[in-house]
Amino acid sequence: MNEWILIGVSGILSGMAASLGLGGGTVLLIYLTAIAGMEQLQSQGINLIFFIPIALLSLILHSKSKLIEWKTALLSAALGLLGAWAGWYIGGMIDSKWLSKIFAVGILLLGLKEVFSPSVKKDNKNMQKNKNID
Repeated sequence: MNEWILIGVSGILSGMAASLGLGGGTVLLIYLTAIAGMEQLQSQGINLIFFIPIALLSLILHSKSKLIEWKTALLSAALGLLGAWAGWYIGGMIDSKWLSKIFAVGILLLGLKEVFSPSVKKDNKNMQKNKNID
């Protein structure tokens, strides 16, 4: 029973983080590999399946709020598909132990970048003005 509670909590936190654009996949991958004991490649596959409905719902909600710049989004999606294929191809050639270590180093580097990079404060008036232009 406790396992199901942990799965539910990690799923909810991952979904919330993903819909906010905060990398919910990281939360889910860490749970699946470190706590559930799954192989890195299997965890990545589950993560991808998990995000299909999350991404669709988030896309609908953000689109209704007019928060999507479609030209940028479509270009990013096309290039993301290319990157996903390349990652799948390369990931299939790397041993699971090394894949986990590469993932851990990447997360560590991203975390250090966030901690030590200067924060950017956005002016709410400029954000509102840009929203009204679209």
